[in-house]
Amino acid sequence: MDTSWLQKAEAISMSDYHYELADEKIAKYPLSERDQSKLLVFSEGRIHHQLFSNLGEQIPSATLLVFNDTRVIPARARFVKPTGAVIELLLLHPEKPTRIINDAMLETQTCVWGCMIGNKKRWKQPDTLSVPLTIEGRSVVISASYHDYEQNQVQFEWDSEDVFLDIVKALGEIPLPPYLHRETEEEDKITYQTVYAKQDGAVAAPTAGLHFTQNVFDRLAKKDITFEYVTLHVGAGTFQPVKVDSVTEHKMHSEQVVYSRQLVTSLIAKSERIVPVGTTSLRSLESLFWYGVKLLQEPDAPFLIEKLYPYPFFEKGVPTVKESLAAILDYMDRHSLDEIVGETEIFIFPGYQFQLCQGLITNFHQPGSTLILLVAALVGPAWRTIYDTALSQDYRFLSYGDSSILWRQTARFI
Repeated sequence: MDTSWLQKAEAISMSDYHYELADEKIAKYPLSERDQSKLLVFSEGRIHHQLFSNLGEQIPSATLLVFNDTRVIPARARFVKPTGAVIELLLLHPEKPTRIINDAMLETQTCVWGCMIGNKKRWKQPDTLSVPLTIEGRSVVISASYHDYEQNQVQFEWDSEDVFLDIVKALGEIPLPPYLHRETEEEDKITYQTVYAKQDGAVAAPTAGLHFTQNVFDRLAKKDITFEYVTLHVGAGTFQPVKVDSVTEHKMHSEQVVYSRQLVTSLIAKSERIVPVGTTSLRSLESLFWYGVKLLQEPDAPFLIEKLYPYPFFEKGVPTVKESLAAILDYMDRHSLDEIVGETEIFIFPGYQFQLCQGLITNFHQPGSTLILLVAALVGPAWRTIYDTALSQDYRFLSYGDSSILWRQTARFI
């Protein structure tokens, strides 16, 4: 088996994807007007600067923008033991009775979730934690106990017919990114959501979309720019630093993605003019392509894109976009589906060859992160010039920071 792609990947060192990010460059709060953020534009090797409100001037007419319409849930919950010890639970993903996040939000009376558990050493089996809540004037008690201690799976039970989403809204708070180094405030409930958020289930916002306003959408529509939506429920893994020097050793957490038939047909129609809004949208679209490749080989293959699945194809040959997406429509037709749900671990780093995405609207990311690798895969070595320029021009970084639109360069290992 030819493994030259693997040798090239193993030669990539994370130390080459670090840069100095001073704390004062990190935006701790958003601007009062979302679309007044700065917009760095990278195209054909050149950089210029705009306001995000003028985004439409930087995108050709008839482009398809794809947004992630996930909504951040108040996924951080605190339980206080009789001893006074505070146990913090961060909801990560549902386990039982369903792993489908949209469905899990509608469960009643009991469910099991995988959690990140703060102060776990103070919460032993078989202790049960309880919190009294008030929902629409009614008293509800929710309890938490271990379903699987080793796997950090927690069983929640509550004494009402309320759906789990209502329980979460009454119990939890919005989990801000750890690098903001501040507590969640009331205003974050609004500002840490996109204006088009619809599907509850994320523990982190798709922050590239935070800059969009109705005014921006209206101006884009006047240029015959169209919009479609995918749902990727962003997990806590998005903040996980890369702790190994070799990229192939980094563990990518699986994330759940939901695609509609309408999205697939729009992608076929606009296959050469697709720009995702945010890295989650980009990974969703590229994962969809690779699922089509799987279906071409196995007509009923399960939808799981392993982190390195695409790379061998870049040396042995890749099906066309229309072949891949046609396989997906065929699968949906055979199974009478209007939407498909998949899992993806896709890891995009330099050497990746983009299939569906011609550019990317995105914020500025943490040093040495998987998202820096994704940007480097898209624009090549120019990523460092882009980031140096943004730092020197006082751009605001990370989730509440400024934005960029990056047009794709030829992918190669660097």
